Amino acid sequence: MKAVGYRRSLPVTDPDVLLDVTLPDPKPAGRDLLVQVKAVSVNPVDAKQRKRAQPPEGEVAVLGYDAAGIVMEVGDDVTLFKPGDEVWYAGSIARPGTNSELHLVDERIVGKKPESLDFAQAAALPLTTITAWELLFDRLEVARDEGSQNQSLLIIGAAGGVGSILTQLACKLTSATVIGTASREETQSWVKELGAHHVIDHRKPLSQELKRIGIPQVTHVASLTHTDHHIAEIIESLAPFGRLGLIDDPESFDIKLLKRKALSLHWELMFTRALFQTPDMIEQHHLLNETADLVDSGTLRTTMGENLGSINAANLIKAHALIESNTAKGKMVLEGF
Repeated sequence: MKAVGYRRSLPVTDPDVLLDVTLPDPKPAGRDLLVQVKAVSVNPVDAKQRKRAQPPEGEVAVLGYDAAGIVMEVGDDVTLFKPGDEVWYAGSIARPGTNSELHLVDERIVGKKPESLDFAQAAALPLTTITAWELLFDRLEVARDEGSQNQSLLIIGAAGGVGSILTQLACKLTSATVIGTASREETQSWVKELGAHHVIDHRKPLSQELKRIGIPQVTHVASLTHTDHHIAEIIESLAPFGRLGLIDDPESFDIKLLKRKALSLHWELMFTRALFQTPDMIEQHHLLNETADLVDSGTLRTTMGENLGSINAANLIKAHALIESNTAKGKMVLEGF
């Protein structure tokens, strides 16, 4: 099968940073599905892993997590899918990635693809949707529907991949007041389109920006990027007993600063369930199916920002460069080999 991988951890400017390769076709066993990959998207974790995880000498590491495709074969213990099913998923950080023509994935972290989306549009959503869903409802414990009418959520980095779907989930499935941050006119307009009640500029002090729009403090913060840069303003902006959720990798910050307001800190990593085979691993299957229904009903929309063309090394290098520039709007997808 065709695939795109890397042999050495190199800067994105190196022409050999990603390579077109040919690898043996994988075979499904147990609860695995063998999926013919039709489209993928690119996430910050792809670039992070490429830079940090050097493959063993002589081996090729394949990146990629988001995928939309067709089930070709199933393992002996599979009960949720059959060959021919169209699926979408975000994979596991402990297994080879989706930048390949054929891919193995555990059925418990796979959902049915929305019927209303093509493969490229669908591939933009799984990883960010799982991340946003778990962060919003499981970690931050924002209540669904009317139970959140007295809650307020500040989303730092609302125009990015996770932010684009988190904004929609919070606006469509909760009654919380949703404030997104974005720094450019283009991205501010995008966040407004996604439903945010307010948009503020994260280049300015967050607490002052919130007061400018008449919101002195918020009950919840979802910090999706540059948490260590914003931490003082986050603490200032949170109400006592507020909840801070984050997904990025801050270099460091003093956790004792949260004590005075009795703030709680919550990490979200959507790979945890698959990595540790947790008893509730199948919840990702259920939430992807529910998301597909929400997309097909028109409640949620794809966050696809740009289709970069075929799945090959040259186009994936472009995507990694855009990811590392921190200027992406929505999700970048690639389609077909």
